Amino acid sequence: MIKCYECGKGNLLKKQAEYRQYDILIGKFPAEVCSKCGEVFFSSESVDKIEEKLKKKNLWGLGSQTTIGTSGNSLDIKLGKKLVEFFDLQKGQRVIIEPKSSNRFEVEIVK
Repeated sequence: MIKCYECGKGNLLKKQAEYRQYDILIGKFPAEVCSKCGEVFFSSESVDKIEEKLKKKNLWGLGSQTTIGTSGNSLDIKLGKKLVEFFDLQKGQRVIIEPKSSNRFEVEIVK
C-alpha cells in the first residue's frame, strides 16, 4: 500500500471522490483517498476530466486580476464579464463588503 503524501500515516485507497468548485458539485472522479486524514489525490486523467467539465459549466477561469480605479472621491473595482454572469449581477444591486484580514475582504450579494 502507498502511504499518504500529506500525512504519511494513512494508506491511499482507490475511490470515487466528489469534486466541488465554488460549492457546486462537478461530479465524482477516480482518486486516491487517505484512510487517515481523508486527503484526496486525483490522477492527471481525472484532473483533465474535471477541467473539461468546469469549462462546459463555464466555471473555468472565473478568478481574475483587476486594478483598483477611481470614481469621484471613491475607489472602485471592476468585475469581469464571467464573474458578473456567474453571480447574475445587475447594476444597482446591493452588496455587503466585510474585511476578513489585512489583505482580504469578502463581498456578499444581498438578495
